[in-house]
Amino acid sequence: MLCSVPSLGLHGVSGYLVTTECDLSGGLPAFSVVGLPSTAVSEATDRVRAAIKNCGFTFPVSRITVNLAPAHLKKEGTLYDLPILVGILAASGQLKIKDQSCAFVGELSLSGGLRPCAGMLPMALAAKRSGVKRLYVPVENAAEATLAEGPEIYPVRDVCQLVRHLNGEEPIQPAAHWTPGTAAAHYPDFSEVKGQEQVKRALEIAAAGGHSVLMSGPPGSGKSMLARRLPGILPDMTMEEALETTEIHSVMGLTSAEQPLVEQRPFRAPHHTVSPMGMAGGGSNPKPGEISLAHNGVLFLDELPEFPKEVLEVLRQPLEDGQVQISRAAGSVTYPCRFMLVCAMNPCKCGWYGHPSGRCRCSESEVKRYLSRLSGPLLDRIDIFVEAAALEFDELTSRTPAEPSGTIKKRVDAARAIQSKRLADTGLTCSAQMGQQELRKYCRLSEACETLMKGAFDKMGLTPRSYDRILRVARTIADLDASDQIEPYHLAEALQFRPPEYLRR
Repeated sequence: MLCSVPSLGLHGVSGYLVTTECDLSGGLPAFSVVGLPSTAVSEATDRVRAAIKNCGFTFPVSRITVNLAPAHLKKEGTLYDLPILVGILAASGQLKIKDQSCAFVGELSLSGGLRPCAGMLPMALAAKRSGVKRLYVPVENAAEATLAEGPEIYPVRDVCQLVRHLNGEEPIQPAAHWTPGTAAAHYPDFSEVKGQEQVKRALEIAAAGGHSVLMSGPPGSGKSMLARRLPGILPDMTMEEALETTEIHSVMGLTSAEQPLVEQRPFRAPHHTVSPMGMAGGGSNPKPGEISLAHNGVLFLDELPEFPKEVLEVLRQPLEDGQVQISRAAGSVTYPCRFMLVCAMNPCKCGWYGHPSGRCRCSESEVKRYLSRLSGPLLDRIDIFVEAAALEFDELTSRTPAEPSGTIKKRVDAARAIQSKRLADTGLTCSAQMGQQELRKYCRLSEACETLMKGAFDKMGLTPRSYDRILRVARTIADLDASDQIEPYHLAEALQFRPPEYLRR
């Protein structure tokens, strides 16, 4: 007897409908799964067999063939355990599925209990697109599945409970839609940082326009401390951004039943021993990397020159396109990765190059060798460069309170509101994302600004890419000033945030 049970699968960070076809036929007893299954999927035969017996049902003594369609896509994970079990019970007459507009997802324990699966949100969204009316998932995944606002979500504790529900003996109540709490997010505050007003101004501009930043300075000047406070002044995520971010984190198993939605902007700070695959994503079954986990948030690279050159070079294309394509023999997937790149570095190996105290022990050749790890094309893709000077004793002991993050965030929110209104018809959200068409329309320079820019272009050896980035930063500064036009002093401030001399050599 043949029975088809709808289920769902994952390809990259997108879900798709999978049909689980279970066929019971004569012949020597056997249990095989086809349809390009991975090892974890093939092992479902043992889990399903044990779960059926331990729940008091009869495992059919026949030739069992399970096909996971479409067969050209590789099936990964343990989420097909439940639909395979339901298909076998239905094909053997121990269960009746009266509703054909339902789907099943879940991993089985040997006792018949259901365990949570990664990637529930993208699969629930795929169920919504495919017209599925009811979705049966493990209890721990129910809250996340409701975020799709599509099919009714039925939280299933174990196989026996599901069978009683499908047979009409003991109905399972649909899960209520999960709603975020009202608790405010807690971030480290800028008021705790002594001095470094120029760096704070640079981070405010970066937050207002979504720009990438590189901070350079001696050890202990507060670069990492400042970077970790940046998320506290970024605009709150919209629901659309939160769902996009949650999909990626869900695929990696980083969500929980208590907090299924990623409400705060991600802050990822990988160690400099990360591999190119760990940064960009990949593997035989491609998974998102750090740049995708930082989507809609911040990617912080501390001690930038310590990262392997091949790791830094994989950032070049994602910084321009906002997405990364991973190609393997089994196929290719595209992951979103629109993030704010924030970097920190010392100007040399010992960290004191250029300091007035003369503490630097590095020779000129050692400094050049250290900085040569950063390629020109990568630096050209960074919008803002700022130097974090060593603090003086008076600054450290000052009792004058610094400006809190809340005050800075209000200015950032106001600038982002201006940009959102300006770019409403383009699908863009901030100045850093503007293309050539938007630059021509919204970044027109007056005669005085053109004269200033021409002098800077010749003197600083700017490239066309860096020219565009200066315009984007100047547009953000003008928005912080609530100015319709880019004025010469906006452009002059943007030019101040170009690379220092030792990075341009």
